[in-house]
Amino acid sequence: MSDAELVLRSTRVITPEGTRAATVTVSAGTITAVLPYDTEIPAGARLVDVGDDALLPGLVDTHVHVNDPGRTEWEGFWTATRAAAAGGITTLVDMPLNSLPPTTTVEHLRIKRDVARDKAHIDVGFWGGALPGNVKDLRPLHDAGVFGFKAFLSPSGVDEFPHLDQEQLARSLAEIAGFGGLLIVHAEDPHHLAAAPQHGGPRYADFLASRPRDAEDTAIAALIAHARRLDARVHVLHLSSSDALPLIRAARADGVRITVETCPHYLTLTAEEVPDGASEFKCCPPIREAANQDLLWAALADGTIDCVVTDHSPSTADLKTADFATAWGGISGLQLSLSAVWTEARRRGHTLDDVVRWMSARTAALVGLDARKGAIAPGRDADFAVLAPEETFTVDPAGLQHRNRVTAYAGRTLHGVVRSTWLRGERIVADGEFTPPKGTLLDRL
Repeated sequence: MSDAELVLRSTRVITPEGTRAATVTVSAGTITAVLPYDTEIPAGARLVDVGDDALLPGLVDTHVHVNDPGRTEWEGFWTATRAAAAGGITTLVDMPLNSLPPTTTVEHLRIKRDVARDKAHIDVGFWGGALPGNVKDLRPLHDAGVFGFKAFLSPSGVDEFPHLDQEQLARSLAEIAGFGGLLIVHAEDPHHLAAAPQHGGPRYADFLASRPRDAEDTAIAALIAHARRLDARVHVLHLSSSDALPLIRAARADGVRITVETCPHYLTLTAEEVPDGASEFKCCPPIREAANQDLLWAALADGTIDCVVTDHSPSTADLKTADFATAWGGISGLQLSLSAVWTEARRRGHTLDDVVRWMSARTAALVGLDARKGAIAPGRDADFAVLAPEETFTVDPAGLQHRNRVTAYAGRTLHGVVRSTWLRGERIVADGEFTPPKGTLLDRL
């Protein structure tokens, strides 16, 4: 305590042991102690008392498409990390697409790191990509520090990142399992997608029918079979189909090493409320019905779904056409994810402890950063979000930090105002005012 440089105090500190009034001490960017609320502050330490606002560990978002370099008109490290910081996110892991070049070789990783280095307002790590024909690049990428490998089982939407067929999936997964890596998978079966009705046009019901649940279910079943055979570690990205939950539960009971994420839009938006032509709601897999959403929440509560991440996938506004078949599929959610999830979580009787577990502790563990991130505990980085949980705001796209201010949440009233965000003991945003970039580039530990 005597060497503390910074002391934060709140009546609601979200710790691994639960929410309590506490005093948190910080030295050299690291949490040194979590002490009783009325602990005497040492001479020379700076006290920041946030009163009844909640002190959360900074969120860790492991599914973000920054698109930089190559599609920087869609998004970029400067704007994406500002938006993340404004939303209480202090660490993100960038997907290997939709940047140009994609992060599929060590040289491409170097290019991306060079672009990100001076633009990151928060800490940033990188996923590698598993493509047909790049098995030889997987181990070098792993050794260069990527957190794992992203693969699609159906077309990705961009030509430079083709999907894996089942034989290619088996080959890539065998290689990754051989060095103890992680494969993260966009799981939709291309044959089921091809067989689904493809009408096009502005009707959301038609788009929903074109991405049926059985496409997800079949792809997840195949992934489980490969993971079981190879004793490989796999992760299902952006689960939207509740029909796959029994498959996942059974696989875990059999010892298959599988984890699962879902996203704020699947937990807070429903197919019934999507207006025709409103392609700001388009994503793949799609936002499904309210009854499906209820089952996703139940799976979060019982641990079948491990974590919640944004799948922030922006584009320029002109690509969000009124035709759901041709519009770009992606939800921009970095800045609003915490508030959106908290709004629905509190309505369903969940606590901030639950939200922190889903959006910080388990995401940090997924990528092996839980020795540094994901909790307010001694030895962790002093990354914090200060949240006013009871306060509300109405989403105004003009107030977003994303490069393209298109959002499915426009006009919604959300609970939870992020007052400030801290990175390794430094306040990087408060009341809309940002410091210069202070983020670092992370390697797999």
